[in-house]
Amino acid sequence: MKKIIMFIMATSILLASPSFLMPNEAFKPTASLNSSMQIESSIEIAKDIYIYEDSISLQIVKADGISIKHIDMPKSVLHDGDKVFLQSPSFLVYLKKDLDVKGIKTVTFSISYQGCSQKGLCYEPLTKEFILEVDSVVIGSNLEVQPPVKLIQKKELSQTDAIASTISSGNIFVILVTFFGFGLLLALTPCVFPMIPIISGLIIAQGKNITTRKALALSVVYVLAMAVAYTVAGVLAGLFGGNLQVALQTPWVIFSFSAIFVALAMSMFGFYELKLPDSIVNRVSSANHSSGYIGVAIMGFLSALIVGPCVAAPLAGALVYIGQTGDALLGGMALFAMSIGMGIPLIIVGVSAGKFMPKPGAWMTMVNALFGVMMLGVAVWMLEKVVDSYVTMMLYSILGIGFSLYLGIFEKEGHIVKRTLSSILFIYSVSLLVGTLGGSTSMSKPLSFLETKVISSSSEINTNHKKFIKISSITELDALLAQNRGKKIMLDFYADWCVSCKEFEEITFKDSIVKDTMQDFVLIQADLTLNGKNEKELSKKYGVFGPPVILFFDESSKLLEAKRVVGFMEPVQFSTHLKTI
Repeated sequence: MKKIIMFIMATSILLASPSFLMPNEAFKPTASLNSSMQIESSIEIAKDIYIYEDSISLQIVKADGISIKHIDMPKSVLHDGDKVFLQSPSFLVYLKKDLDVKGIKTVTFSISYQGCSQKGLCYEPLTKEFILEVDSVVIGSNLEVQPPVKLIQKKELSQTDAIASTISSGNIFVILVTFFGFGLLLALTPCVFPMIPIISGLIIAQGKNITTRKALALSVVYVLAMAVAYTVAGVLAGLFGGNLQVALQTPWVIFSFSAIFVALAMSMFGFYELKLPDSIVNRVSSANHSSGYIGVAIMGFLSALIVGPCVAAPLAGALVYIGQTGDALLGGMALFAMSIGMGIPLIIVGVSAGKFMPKPGAWMTMVNALFGVMMLGVAVWMLEKVVDSYVTMMLYSILGIGFSLYLGIFEKEGHIVKRTLSSILFIYSVSLLVGTLGGSTSMSKPLSFLETKVISSSSEINTNHKKFIKISSITELDALLAQNRGKKIMLDFYADWCVSCKEFEEITFKDSIVKDTMQDFVLIQADLTLNGKNEKELSKKYGVFGPPVILFFDESSKLLEAKRVVGFMEPVQFSTHLKTI
């Protein structure tokens, strides 16, 4: 009944509102014969369009002794109580012939279907016919070949689409547990590490009288605020195609938040005490300790958006699911479960910071200073996203030299462990300073500029990304795709503020095997650093919720969706992935 009512409204809605696609834009059926004389058919559907499974009919409407033997159908999903295809379905049709049929036969193949828009419009039933020339001899040679059980089992999906499909068809409890596990794994990535000194510093800053119970409560508040931020930002990104985290990576936001961490660090050094004004505290609660929870919650929320993790396959999968189905509730629940998983290690760190607080004295001063230095390190780490690498290396070296002097490196007396650690830190920091002055940009090898070696032009291109053709708009990309037909193309979505993008650049793309394998591709880099109108349109067209994402196009400039890479990938794994394209 629902489909009938919506169909009656279809014509008037299409004429009245230009926001709906015409049928030929919403659905693009195709059919062709492969070398085994099997019909490969598909219906390419536009964004926010779906097809009812029971409306699909594949038939041979006109043929001389040729008929359908078997059809492999992809798996549908439940949507508003109906079985539908939310992604473009593909079909494999096996043919059979009568015994007396010989030679080339003309076959008329038809595909019928009906679909709807997520915006509330159902299209009329549609049928498309294709004229195919079938070689009956090849059909005869394949009579004994048993077709595979299901085409969907052989269809390759990208990791992101596989995760989105899991949400669509899985049990809610299984989905939440799975995403909780994803969160635990994401907690081990470098993007989450800066949150460790933040939560630790916030706990330490509460003072000497903090109990384990309060440390636990503050840690839980921080993680819950972080989880809420991820969930809200994720749901909005999925529904509207934007990315709040990307929007907050603008220079003025980064500088402002970096300044906040500097201020926190100075309070850890004892220059002043950071707290809400008494007038605000009295209005919020008569209990003075409430300000601590409010501040921790605010820091947790902002940390999630600005310091938070890079886009990874689980996060992108949840966003794809929300964008395709509009089911913000289940998608949001998955994101919240993932965020809690990410927060478990942070809760452990926070409780540990409270439980093992030393008694007042010299150790307390040392602990405060340590976390103050860590806060300054986070501030510099954030600046890496918007300033030149030479500047951040210089700041790291100054920070290291200053802390080693604070530890008393030149003092004749002191504990052997303290003197050893301060000496190592001082030597490394001085090396960083010398390396910066010498033009080095490597934190791991600051003195590499002293090595005598000959760098070929091709090696320099690969190392510094000069071989990538940089673009920032759909127009530029379309022109390059048309210009490079007949070649395989690799499109890297990159941003200067993206931590994992720099990991790709410094680790994966510099690997000799990866560089050799990438020679087979035209390398294009979509720079999303500015995140302007053109960059947003480009990201939206290809379903990119944030870098790093790497897409691949075949020789006909067709996007190989199943080969999409989301998040950082190690050199060996990435090289193997390239060889499958």
